[in-house]
Amino acid sequence: MNSLLLLSLLLVPLPLAYLAWSVLSVDRRTRRSVRELLARGGVVVDDGPQRRGGALDSLGYRLTPGSYVQKLDRLLSLAGRPPSLPLGRVLAAKPVLALGGALLGFYIGSSSDSGILKLVGIFVVLLGYFIPDLMLYSKGQERQKTMQLELANTMDQMLISVEAGLGFEGAMARAGENGKGPLAEELVRTLQDMQVGRSRRESYLALAERSNVPELRSFVQAVIQADTYGIAISRVLRVQAKVMRVKRRQRAEEKAMKLPVMILFPLLFFIFPVLFIAILGPAVINTITTFSGG
Repeated sequence: MNSLLLLSLLLVPLPLAYLAWSVLSVDRRTRRSVRELLARGGVVVDDGPQRRGGALDSLGYRLTPGSYVQKLDRLLSLAGRPPSLPLGRVLAAKPVLALGGALLGFYIGSSSDSGILKLVGIFVVLLGYFIPDLMLYSKGQERQKTMQLELANTMDQMLISVEAGLGFEGAMARAGENGKGPLAEELVRTLQDMQVGRSRRESYLALAERSNVPELRSFVQAVIQADTYGIAISRVLRVQAKVMRVKRRQRAEEKAMKLPVMILFPLLFFIFPVLFIAILGPAVINTITTFSGG
């Protein structure tokens, strides 16, 4: 048997075996006992994403391991939880896309006996299943980069508002109302969490959990410490705004230092060969003509 065909046959049951192992290996009894013990101590336990939607959503939840559902929920949180992509819809779309990729992969694999095409068919199946993950990851990365760019200016606005006499929550509300990006949305959501009864510490920690920007996490920790130990918030904002500006300048300098290295490969493989052909080509042709006709 062809080695490529054998490899393709071995790769088919591996995702199914991993899926079955993930579902069967979940220790539901231990998790239930831990939740009961925490509930007795007065600790609110988050059971994770709630199951909502129709039959496709329920099917998506059943076919997806719990840890993987939490990972997708984390990607959705970083992407800002777009209304058009709820968690249930994403879980329902994954098996549908995988089925469409399987049909396309079967068509590609059956159109020829080549082992390469069979591997391409398997790759199409995996690509169809993981397309939502790639979309959420890309959207989340763009959103986090936008928040990182907006953070320094937002800190300056909040510092000006606090020094003008507003409280910290009032400064957050002013920055959220005047801003239009994802950072302003996160500030407004943090204030809404406080209004519905969550403590300020929990609201700030939730803000940090919804982002993977190191500067924002550092700012949240500084605000929590200032609120705990009674440090003047204007001083904290002044220091944090200065740090944000320094880090923004350092990131710009880092990108400027990486630019020559990034340009090197296009120069070597695309620009220099064309220049050599344009400059040395006529001389080489004249030399060949002279020696061959002489």
